[in-house]
Amino acid sequence: MTPVQSATIPLFMNNKDVAAEAVTGSGKTLAFVIPILEILLRREEKLKKMQIGAIIITPTRELAIQIDEVLSHFTKHFPRFSQILLIGGRNPMEDVEKFKEHGGNIIVATPGRLEDLFRRKADGLDLASCVKSLDVLVLDEADRLLDMGFEASLNAILDFLPKQRRTGLFSATQTQEVENLVRAGLRNPVRISVKEKGMAASNTQKTPTRLENYYMHKREKHLVFFSTCACVEYYGKALESLIKQVKIMSIHGKMKHKRNKIFTEFRKLPGGILVCTDVMARGIDIPEVHWVLQYDPPSSASAFVHRCGRTARIGNVGSALVFLLPMEESYINFLSINQKCPMQEMKPQTNVLDLLPKLKSMALADRAVFEKGMKAFVSYVQAYAKHECNLIFRIKDLDFASLAKGFALLKMPKMPELRGKCFPDFTPVTVNTDSISFKDKNREKQRQKQLEQQRKERQENGGKKKFIKNKAWSKQKAKREKKKKITAKRKHEEGSDIEDEDMEELLNDTRLLKRLKKGKISEEEFEKRLTGSQNRLKVETVADLESEG
Repeated sequence: MTPVQSATIPLFMNNKDVAAEAVTGSGKTLAFVIPILEILLRREEKLKKMQIGAIIITPTRELAIQIDEVLSHFTKHFPRFSQILLIGGRNPMEDVEKFKEHGGNIIVATPGRLEDLFRRKADGLDLASCVKSLDVLVLDEADRLLDMGFEASLNAILDFLPKQRRTGLFSATQTQEVENLVRAGLRNPVRISVKEKGMAASNTQKTPTRLENYYMHKREKHLVFFSTCACVEYYGKALESLIKQVKIMSIHGKMKHKRNKIFTEFRKLPGGILVCTDVMARGIDIPEVHWVLQYDPPSSASAFVHRCGRTARIGNVGSALVFLLPMEESYINFLSINQKCPMQEMKPQTNVLDLLPKLKSMALADRAVFEKGMKAFVSYVQAYAKHECNLIFRIKDLDFASLAKGFALLKMPKMPELRGKCFPDFTPVTVNTDSISFKDKNREKQRQKQLEQQRKERQENGGKKKFIKNKAWSKQKAKREKKKKITAKRKHEEGSDIEDEDMEELLNDTRLLKRLKKGKISEEEFEKRLTGSQNRLKVETVADLESEG
């Protein structure tokens, strides 16, 4: 057993709540899977199909799939237990029907989907009743659960669960937010902090000691991290074209349905490159990752530790490399102090091929590549501006011209951060970028159609380009309003505190306000109708009170 397993398993099995902190890749998954099975096997009454004995909550789908696979290796020997995976990216009604048909004594879930299913009484699923038999709750990668904004979902889920249960909280880093969660969700927990062998308590290294961490082909696996989805899209496409005979795959948070398939396929590959965002930084166990390359430092220091932790897992050897600009060198000392993460410099490679001209040619030949490059640059600059270490990563010190060259841009994009700036060191291409077409004929046909429509609009407006900023803003506003309506409707269907009559009154008032804004009724008429509806409500309320009396 690994140190975290030998420290956690006996305590968990002796009905203690545990809050465990250990370096990433130290075998935390088995530290809670084994006690869960032992506790459920010891139950006096066998769990029925619709009774839930254990819930494991984790921040990402990929990690949930991985835990579900590990768990299935054990549960196949205990057919009395049914397990179910509840994650986003698929129709929730499928999960409802699957649970009703097969049950789920052990649930592995992401917070959003689990909270959603707790609220689906209208669909014939009463999960709140099913969890009355709960023995064990596990929160895996707890700090990441909070970083990703799941605090409200976790609190909602905890309200549904019985207080008499065993709870395990597992994480690679302990933050103040995690400490608050420990106080809220655990009862007199035993705190476990597993350190690397030979490290003093004050100098505890949070990355594995066998990890060679640098800042700066054999058939191996490599992970390449970027901070934004747009950068993953662009550089993933670029690497596919530039590196032959090596499998290149891309994964990021905006891939709704493809993520699970890509993740599973890459895990099975003997070698390849996975271009990804921090969706792959936490708890994911991909066998034999040799290098972790970080194009840019992540927005938080703890994410740096977790990115590096995808390699050198459970005694294996691996290397990690982060690229830094000269002005960013103080980040090395920051990581050393803040995350206890030692680093050594890797000297720049000599005789490196200049692939930027080829990337530029790709952009000139296909508008899809050109647009991906522009979006990637914009997203990189915006992410840089929001970095939590803004004293080190200062947007005003960024060399935009060199950055644009590195992205192989054909011209500088229009964006607020570049407004009023000149770039004498950047030479845009002489080609009119509007003339660059899509290789995809259908996309090009659609673009030409839009261009023709824009030309007609300019002619109608006397040669002036139509200003569409307000239009875009209104679309965003309409989208927000629509989302609010859907949320309100769902809450109403699920059983809200608002009575049907009050809800109807509220909807009528909203309709009146809309008619006033559109000029269909006058302000006098609006006031009259609104007052009339409120008077009706008062009369009805008095009548109700009299009938009760």
